[in-house]
Amino acid sequence: MNANAQLKTFSSREFAHELARVKRAAAEGAVLITDRGQPKYALLSIEKYWDLTRQQVAGKSLLEGMQALPSTEGIEFEPPARKFKVKPADLG
Repeated sequence: MNANAQLKTFSSREFAHELARVKRAAAEGAVLITDRGQPKYALLSIEKYWDLTRQQVAGKSLLEGMQALPSTEGIEFEPPARKFKVKPADLG
C-alpha cells in the first residue's frame, strides 16, 4: 500500500451498497467507514493488516498460529446440554 495514498471515507450506507468500490479503494489505501458522520471502522488490505500487527502468514503452521493466540486459561466454558436425541444412522 502506498504511504502517500489518500485516505478514503465511505458512509455505512455506501459501504453496504457499493462494496466493490469500497474494496477497490481499500486495495489502494486505508478506508474509513462512518456511521452518522463519525468514523467507526477502518478497512485495510490483509497485507497492510499483517504489516501493522507484525504477523507473518507465510512459513507458519496452523499449530504455530494457534500457539501465538492469547491464553484462554481461567475462562470458564460450560456448553449447554443437548436437548435432542441422536439416532444411529441407518446404513442398510
